[in-house]
Amino acid sequence: MNSKMKKRLIIVSLVIVAIGILVMAIVGGGNTATSLSVSQANAGSYAGKRVQVTGTVVDDSFSTTTEGLDFDVADENDSSQTMHVTYSGAVPSTFGNGVVAISTGTMNDDGSLAATELLTKCPSKYESAEGALTVKSLLNYGSTIYDSTTSVAGYLKTGTLVAAGQGDRFTLYSDGAEVGVVFDDALPDTITDESSLVVTGHLSSDGKFYADSVAEQAIG
Repeated sequence: MNSKMKKRLIIVSLVIVAIGILVMAIVGGGNTATSLSVSQANAGSYAGKRVQVTGTVVDDSFSTTTEGLDFDVADENDSSQTMHVTYSGAVPSTFGNGVVAISTGTMNDDGSLAATELLTKCPSKYESAEGALTVKSLLNYGSTIYDSTTSVAGYLKTGTLVAAGQGDRFTLYSDGAEVGVVFDDALPDTITDESSLVVTGHLSSDGKFYADSVAEQAIG
């Protein structure tokens, strides 16, 4: 191969590499979302653009629709700054009041976000089970304990954990008995099937346990 042919091959190779880099940049750039706080998203001009907005779910702002989930998020540093989010997709079981939601999608002209991706994060909470009742003991008290603040220790029954707003959040069991737990606040993503929990709240006459807090059982 003469020197002229070698030069041509080198030039062609360089052109191919350059085109490949350009294509990757275009494709990658099209999928990249700008990371924003709620305040930044409200202050900027992002209509039609792909963004990732992080905010805290406003208490009791969420509702399920035939198309997915609607909810509001507030800026983590300025709760007066809020944004409405519509999300179509599987809802994380950790979703609930006060959870930090990371929503990715396209900004609408009205300043709301049409999200196609949703992640949640919430710090883990641990609590001692000392003094807590088993589920069987709780139910044995019957009406004498209705509406009294009580702590119950048990395990999260496999396959029962769902996102907030769908009735029972999960079923708690221990000592051969189980009870449905109603809880609309955030859950740490470390809580899953068969997690050992301490749940504080009250048993109601409808047979449900209405929780004020849910924590993983501290070990040791």
